[in-house]
Amino acid sequence: MKYYYFLVLLLSIQGAYCQNTEESFEQLVEAEMKSAAKKQHITVNTNTANYDITYHKLEFTVNPSVLFISGKVTTTYTALTSMSSITFELSNVLTVSSVVQNGTSLGFTQNTNNELVINLATSQAAGTSRNIEINYSGTPTTTGFGSFIKSTHAGTPVLWTLSEPFGAMEWWPCKQDLNDKINSIDVYITAPSQYVAVSNGVEPEAPVVVGTQKTTHFKHQYPIPAYLIAIAVTNYTVVNQTSGTGANAFPIVNYIYPEDVASVTPQLDQTPLILDLFKNLFEIYPFHNEKYGHAQFGWGGGMEHTTVSFMVNFDRQLIAHEMAHQWFGDKITCGTWKDIWLNEGFATYLAALVYENFDGQAEFIAYKNQIIGNITAANNGAVYLTDAEATNVNRIFSSRLSYNKGAMVLEMLRWKLGDVVFFQAMKNYLADSNLAYNYAVTADFKAHLEAVYGSSLTEFFNDWIVGQGFPKYNIVGQVVSNSQMQFTVNQTSSHTSVPFFEMPLPIRVYGANGETQDLVLDHTTNGQIFTKNVNFPVIAFDFDPDRHLISKNNVTTLANSSFDISNHISIYPNPANEVLNLKMPDSFRLEKIKIFNALGQNIMESTSPKINLSGVSSGVYHIEIIGFGGVFHKNFIKK
Repeated sequence: MKYYYFLVLLLSIQGAYCQNTEESFEQLVEAEMKSAAKKQHITVNTNTANYDITYHKLEFTVNPSVLFISGKVTTTYTALTSMSSITFELSNVLTVSSVVQNGTSLGFTQNTNNELVINLATSQAAGTSRNIEINYSGTPTTTGFGSFIKSTHAGTPVLWTLSEPFGAMEWWPCKQDLNDKINSIDVYITAPSQYVAVSNGVEPEAPVVVGTQKTTHFKHQYPIPAYLIAIAVTNYTVVNQTSGTGANAFPIVNYIYPEDVASVTPQLDQTPLILDLFKNLFEIYPFHNEKYGHAQFGWGGGMEHTTVSFMVNFDRQLIAHEMAHQWFGDKITCGTWKDIWLNEGFATYLAALVYENFDGQAEFIAYKNQIIGNITAANNGAVYLTDAEATNVNRIFSSRLSYNKGAMVLEMLRWKLGDVVFFQAMKNYLADSNLAYNYAVTADFKAHLEAVYGSSLTEFFNDWIVGQGFPKYNIVGQVVSNSQMQFTVNQTSSHTSVPFFEMPLPIRVYGANGETQDLVLDHTTNGQIFTKNVNFPVIAFDFDPDRHLISKNNVTTLANSSFDISNHISIYPNPANEVLNLKMPDSFRLEKIKIFNALGQNIMESTSPKINLSGVSSGVYHIEIIGFGGVFHKNFIKK
């Protein structure tokens, strides 16, 4: 009976729960996709590949009432080859007024490819470092997908930036690719003094007010790609929290619209709890020497800017997803857009772990069931992108493949490897000094899994990461005896790229008195037969009840059961007076009882095992009991 109560509970949860989570999740994906849409045509710029940036001092003067930016960017860089010029990426709608190096003004051009090409006064040898200062200003391009946005909230001006993946050049001169992180940055934001400014890192000193202008300084001393650098300015109210204790304590700084503080503050209480969860599962927050926090903005989703996620709302799933990126996306960033699942699949799975650890298995299973349904809505699609797909923003930010299938691949790895191996491999991946605060590709993650697991996962990655589709299982269970079951397993694939998916299959068997037992079938070939010992007579079994696997339209059959459930269903007392009781196994789910008189007429129906016969005349009656396992018939006498 417990099994069926669980199914009813699961279905009821999905009715209310999945509708809400699916809506908020799709908004999140849409926002991340739109932020990339107009910039995605830009590929890695070979003209910026001859130097490595180690430091930026970014000085911005802005006013949230005016769509305009004036800036000075001072860059420390190291030549990777001998160079006589240096190229930065900068939108040609912004105007560079001067470039200075070692006190000398340098010549430069802004070309139609949105490049700032600077002629160095003297040739620079490979391995040497220099500073260069760029002064510029202008009105950044504003479109529906812009990287520099001026808007309002409750009638108050607000300005924010959103640069993923290649939008930083729309508001400051930079180098943007997935092979060079900036070692550290200082950001100075000058704006009208009535406003509060926010950026990455911490404020090492109080803002400085001069006349009507206020300059706020932020220092960030972890490696960061250009697309994760951001600013926002409006009349924020700052809501402070703390995560951790003692030496591991760090501030959580939330920048909230004042009109939303009352409603948002209770939601923010989730933040330190989720930080603690991720710390316990993986490692301490990777930027704990600085801060974590949120800045409210007007885009329809969130963005994981390092140390400060920009948020449209404070839905728990959005908080968890953007926070998860601080580990998977910010600390370790996908090395190519073909590996985007290392960012988005991981963040989606960590959000699922919040449901598992905070809400219990029923909601975790409901969440997985929802995303499995999304994944299997089409028969094709791989997690890992082809070269052609990596230029298509809709494919890169596919909720079905990069987010959901990526997340379920992690769930399947966890199921296959076990919790101890899986989470240790995740910790090792995060701790890898070659990857930490750097970039990773899928092969790097695979290597860490294999190192802890002790066996090759090439077959798994070929099937589930590179390959397309999913299996449909046909499983026939046969009761051999009261202590033994036999299973015959076959599968068909939804896509020709993977003819067979090798996976351990979870099976749960049920006994007449509510017993359950979990079994695992290591499925490596079609037609495979498994014989398993069981602890009780089996009356039913289920495939993948906890939703560990991606599959669809599975068929399970229990053939020739030696357990006759009819022998375990009885009615009493018989003859009966006012009440007739039905006795049945705990695993039996009663749907309906029908009572027929001697003429075969249906005189009463009930869904309760306790039947009130006070209105029934004396005589002989037939009772039909309908439920799991079939329809059963009994006769009784009413006195």
